[in-house]
Amino acid sequence: MTSIVLGCDSAAVSLKDEILALLKMGGSDVEDLGVQDTSDDTPYPLVAERVARSIIDSGYLKKGILICGTGIGMAIAANKFPGIHAAQVSDVYSAERACLSNNANVITLGARTLGPELAKRLVSEWLQLKFVPGRSSEKIEAIKEIERRNFRHE
Repeated sequence: MTSIVLGCDSAAVSLKDEILALLKMGGSDVEDLGVQDTSDDTPYPLVAERVARSIIDSGYLKKGILICGTGIGMAIAANKFPGIHAAQVSDVYSAERACLSNNANVITLGARTLGPELAKRLVSEWLQLKFVPGRSSEKIEAIKEIERRNFRHE
């Protein structure tokens, strides 16, 4: 069973709820760390931090999905944490490559830029794939080396 940590800001509560229902229907174990209603003004970087820390605390066994207005801010914030490799996805190809080429453990979505059906398809696509070491492994290792040089691991 896939264990997912889900988070959103106030711009994305509705889409988060649809993704949450999809994940639960598919049998995923889901931890919802997002805001629960549109009146909650928790800044998206704090939500990204909650999700990143949950993934780190799991020993990187969990995957994360973050949703804000565009997905951009969540990706930037999440990538500030060691071992978190967040990719903003906006089409099926980018969702596929996030896994197969980049071994991303977090994807970010834009509630204002994606319709709910496409967003659900992107999540499903990303979750069904598994990274297989190969041509991209050297590039991923280069990213990890840069990370080791620039982050203090907790």
